[in-house]
Amino acid sequence: MNPRGLFFILFSLLFSHAVAQNNNPFGQGRAGFGGNNKSAFNQNRVNNFNEYRQKINAEYISKTREKWNAFRVSQPLPVPDKDVKPAPPIIMKDDEARKKKEDRLIKIQTVIKPVKPAPRPQPVAPVEEAPEESSKQLSFLYLATSWKARTPDAAIVHLAGVSENAVADGWEKLCQPAYNNLVVDCLSLRTQYKLCDWEYLMMLQALSQKIYGNDTNEATLLMAFLYSQSGYKIRLGEANNKLQMLYASQHIIYNKRYFTLDGDKFYPLNDKISDLRINEAKYPKEQSLSLWVPVSPYATFQASPLRELKAKRYPDMSVKVSVNKNQMPFYESYPTSEVGGNFMTRWAMYANTPICEEAKKELYPQLKKGLTGISELMCVEKLLNWVQTAFVYKYDEEVWGQDRAFFPDETLYYPYCDCEDRSILFTRLVRDLLGFKCVLVYYPGHLASAVAIPGEAKGDYLMVNGKRFMICDPTYIGASVGNTMPDMDNAQAKVILLD
Repeated sequence: MNPRGLFFILFSLLFSHAVAQNNNPFGQGRAGFGGNNKSAFNQNRVNNFNEYRQKINAEYISKTREKWNAFRVSQPLPVPDKDVKPAPPIIMKDDEARKKKEDRLIKIQTVIKPVKPAPRPQPVAPVEEAPEESSKQLSFLYLATSWKARTPDAAIVHLAGVSENAVADGWEKLCQPAYNNLVVDCLSLRTQYKLCDWEYLMMLQALSQKIYGNDTNEATLLMAFLYSQSGYKIRLGEANNKLQMLYASQHIIYNKRYFTLDGDKFYPLNDKISDLRINEAKYPKEQSLSLWVPVSPYATFQASPLRELKAKRYPDMSVKVSVNKNQMPFYESYPTSEVGGNFMTRWAMYANTPICEEAKKELYPQLKKGLTGISELMCVEKLLNWVQTAFVYKYDEEVWGQDRAFFPDETLYYPYCDCEDRSILFTRLVRDLLGFKCVLVYYPGHLASAVAIPGEAKGDYLMVNGKRFMICDPTYIGASVGNTMPDMDNAQAKVILLD
């Protein structure tokens, strides 16, 4: 008999003996084939994780008791080109838009590929539930949405001031097993609702303020604890007997004060503070937050007032749409930023964010009716004219008092928008409804777009990664595909790729 046959006979005999001893030979926590051993292994694993977390937290607490050093705040970085006068919208007459166009290659100065976010931060070690701990279900509101998490019945933290030792004592209480279930539930909410890093932070702030009240040192401490235990890089600071939380960002954030620590920029949630004494204690493998919004922010749906939006040139491109009103406070709180050292990336963060599902279900079938049975070029033409003529143009400074880019849902919600908002929405619609690749095209003071349209299309175009992209400008009112708005300096044009 060959060795392989002998092996199978021996394995069968051993397996049969195991089944005779236990009908569930692969069961967990029962005698049999791997039962007790597996259970013991899992328990050792849990114990090791708990011991490691306890060790790391103890080291953090010990460092927190050391003297906090004074740091000077750095003034906000202004949005690049904020002083460049925005290009006003220009209206092209219909007969001019229909004129035969000749091909013209637009040479591009720079092509920017957006930097992908690092993997989502994770706890320094898995956080295990504490089933023996007495806890209650806490309900709290964020984005007019009810959230729930378990909080301990006892061990509520009350700070005896904001000295090094007082804060360390408070953190030590939060590290007790009584708070494990709260950390577990917060991480579960992050996963279940696919919260981006910014929405997760804002949710933790709402939770902490529900327990301890607004603008309290205890609420700040709990928020910082929960965010750090989730794997995020935070620091604590103090000034005038107020505790402050600072978060590190993968992105350079505009219009917000910051502190530089170990080469990282840390931004205080309270943007009005000045100099701080800062606790430089840190956790292993902590990560800076990302400001990418890969999925539409989670919030219970509340329909905004219905808007009727009509294309001037195409009567069949007329829709009625509402969006999720409850998402708007998230978008308002979102800080504008760049990643990878190039300010062009700021618009990709808005353009790559999806429209909320409820708005898609309402809007997309209506738009698709006008895009049926026509060429790919005509589909783009009709979407372009819809964005050009269905929305009212106004400058950000006129409406908001400062530059403010819109996510696609915001353009559908607010009564006014400008060039960047239109290009962001247009490229989102083209990718979703037609599946064509898009880029954003930046000129000083203006943002347009370009689309890789299958088949023949004449006019101004770019070549990006071997693909032909036709210029489409949602602010050149009435212009068709392939028309560049007058007075745009192509020598300074920059292109950013979109997902």
